[in-house]
Amino acid sequence: MKFLETKSPNRRRFKVILFSAIALILVVLYGLVDPETSHIFPKCPLKTLTNYDCPGCGSQRAVHALLNLEFREAFRQNALLVIALPYLGLGVVVNIIKNPSKKVMRWRELLFGYYATFVVLGVVLAFAVFRNIN
Repeated sequence: MKFLETKSPNRRRFKVILFSAIALILVVLYGLVDPETSHIFPKCPLKTLTNYDCPGCGSQRAVHALLNLEFREAFRQNALLVIALPYLGLGVVVNIIKNPSKKVMRWRELLFGYYATFVVLGVVLAFAVFRNIN
């Protein structure tokens, strides 16, 4: 296992390939298998115990719908996930940039910094409350 212990470009490449393979398998699985009818996907423990929807309830079904280009159904299953995906994608892109300019750093701090964390937390909590009001 010496290969995994060294910090070499080969180790980084191995990790990238492994992560990519796992991600691809999950994408194919979620695209082909409907989480609503399959028993291989876990059920939400909060929903099972309390009958209330957590902010993540419906995410598996929404991902399945998105992968099958059913945007309205995805939004119906979990609107927060559909809205958050571009935000999360932007976060990944912003963090990948090497030697970012001051402008990029300001945007990173504004959208993903300390105060943004509280805004996101507030949005998630508000979503959890409003989706359970009938």
